[in-house]
This record gives sequence, C-alpha cells and structure tokens, in this order.
Amino acid sequence: MDTATGGEGGQARQPGSQTALRTLNVQRVIGTLTTAGACTQAELARHTGLSRATVSSIVRSMLDRGIVTTSPTTSSGRRALLVRLEDRGIVPVGVDLGRTHVRVCLATLGYEMIAERSIALRSERRPREGIDAAVGLLADLLAETSVPRSAVVGVGVGIPGPIDNRSGLVLEGPLWPEWEDLDPQQALEEALGVPVFLDNDANLGALAEVTWGPHSSADNLVFLKLGSGIGCGLIVGGQPYHGHLGIAGEIGHSPISDTGPLCRCGNRGCLEMAASTSTMIDLLDRGRGPRMTTDDIVRQALAGDTATLRVIEDAGVATGRALASVVNLINPEIVVVGGPLAVLDQILLAPIQRGLLRYAVAIAGQTTRVAVSSLGDRAEVLGAAALVLRHPVLG
Repeated sequence: MDTATGGEGGQARQPGSQTALRTLNVQRVIGTLTTAGACTQAELARHTGLSRATVSSIVRSMLDRGIVTTSPTTSSGRRALLVRLEDRGIVPVGVDLGRTHVRVCLATLGYEMIAERSIALRSERRPREGIDAAVGLLADLLAETSVPRSAVVGVGVGIPGPIDNRSGLVLEGPLWPEWEDLDPQQALEEALGVPVFLDNDANLGALAEVTWGPHSSADNLVFLKLGSGIGCGLIVGGQPYHGHLGIAGEIGHSPISDTGPLCRCGNRGCLEMAASTSTMIDLLDRGRGPRMTTDDIVRQALAGDTATLRVIEDAGVATGRALASVVNLINPEIVVVGGPLAVLDQILLAPIQRGLLRYAVAIAGQTTRVAVSSLGDRAEVLGAAALVLRHPVLG
C-alpha cells in the first residue's frame, strides 16, 4: 500500500485513514507536477514513490475534475500519457477576516496568485459584516477573472481569535464577545456552497511562510503577528501546531509584568498592553486632532520622530521578552515578524532582537534568526488559501 504521513492542525482528519492517505498522495502528485512540470505517469510514480496503479487512479480522478490535462507522448520508445497540471481547473480561495478589514484571494494549485482584493470594515465589532464582505469580494473576483464558481474547491478563512479544535467556534468568549454566537464556518458554507476551513490568522501566517514564503525548509518556525492584537503561529516538526484545544501561540496574553495595566483577558501586564498598535496609538495620540492610525506610526517612525521611535523601542523589547519563552521552549530556526509594522524592518526588529537576547537562553537566542515577513499584509490570506490544500478536497 502507498502511504504518506503527516500531521494536521485545526480541523484535523485521522492521520491513518484511507481518505487522509489518498489526499496526501494526491498532494504528492500535485507537488511533483508543480515543481517538475508535465510528467508521464511512469515519471510521476518514480518521483513520488507511489505505485503506477495508484498514480493512474489519481490521474483519472484529477482528469475528471479538470485538475490536469493529458496527452499522448512517447517515452523510451513506448507510448505514454503526459500529465500536465491545469492550474485554473481547481481554485483554492483564501479569506482573511480581520478586525478592521477583509482580504480575499484566488490562488492556483501551484501556489500562484490569480487575483486578490481587500476592503476596510466600518466596525471591528461586526463579524457578520466581514463575512458578507468576503462573499461579495469573492463574487467580484470570480467575475473579473472569469473563473467559474465550480472551480472553487474550498475556502480557507483566517480570523483574529483562537478556534476550538473540537467545535470550530471561537474560544475565549470574554475576549471575543462579538464572535460568541456566530459560527463563521457554517455562515460561509451556507453562503458559498463549498467546504470552508477555519484557523487563527497568526497560524495561517506561519503556514504561508513555509508554503508561499522563502522558509519552506524550516522545520520549526514562529510567525509573530503584531497589530491591534498580537498572535503567534507555530510550525513545529514541519507541521502547524495548535495545541490541545487550539489556543497555542496566544502570546499576546502572556504577562510580562505583574504590575502592568489590566488587560481585557483579566490579567495584568500582558504583552498586548505593551506592544500592540492600539497601545502605541494610545501613547502617541494624546488627543491631538483626528485619531492616529497604524499608518501614522509607520510614517512618523520612518521620519525619525523621537517619541514614536521610543514607543517602538519599548514595544520591541517587550515583544522580545515574551518571545524568549517561546524560543526557549521550541528552539525555532527563525522568528518571522508580520503585521502592519513589519515594513519598519530594522527599526522594529532591532529592539525585538535585543529583548530576545536579553531574556532567552544565550545559545537559543543567538541561533534564532529574526526577520520580517516577505509576504507583507498578504501572509494571512495566502496561508488561508494554502489551508484548503491541506484538507481532503482533491482526492
């Protein structure tokens, strides 16, 4: 029997089931066609390690679904069937449901972007507004690109909160009361009529870094999202790590001071109270004119504003301190910093590194690379698209 192993986070499938093995074998074939280009079935069998019978069965199924095209050829003087990936025959969709924005993208099986669009939301306390906006954006993108709705194999969705692995609902009601009575997966599936897969936005940022980003070889990676909230996505042993319930990586609510300000989670001195963009705005705004935005923080920092640089310095060191515990625990190769402040590059990274080196075990801090995400504000939506292909939708 052909087998393929691998872990799965979020809404997990049984790793030893026939469905799981079939899906992983399909992903092997797709991966080979993506990297090697068109191949004969015999070549696919050699590249993937699967039997020719298994490859033939997978190719027939993919051909029926429009995922591949085939054409006759010759190989070593014999007749053969050339298999070519038809990228737009099946389209994974990514949705990033932020607190103040929605971003939607169409992708290919070869991890290429077809189209994307984002809009700002009027209220961060209305998740249904975000869901309705996502449905509308998807319809617009399909029309603009002439991609038929039948090609959409599934929708991956990132939301700014921890998701209960058991139910698919948002955890921590006091932190996310606006999501408490809403099942975003059910709402989107009813609106779209296709499978929907949920995960926390920071987890999807981590997934994007090892699929779309330059860190595919990293077995242990931390994705730190700094924004109005602070989240942490983990890749451990080459797989996304969610923990027992799905709340692994809630670094924003790690206390860094016993006497700090009271956080909305009920604890004092949480990292979010020291390093979120909301806190930075509160410190810098001082009620002068219109309310500051994150873009204002970036603009003032790049212009060398002393107060802004000090606020970022303090936030960065606090972030490095919180990261030190994560680095000591899982010893990652790299910490990737994402979110709207990532464009500041070394202005933000330098204090984070100082905090990390100060509070981590020396050898762990010294050997952990810290870098800004090359994916910018698209990391979460790209991770959402990648999430679709980690589920049994292609078999």
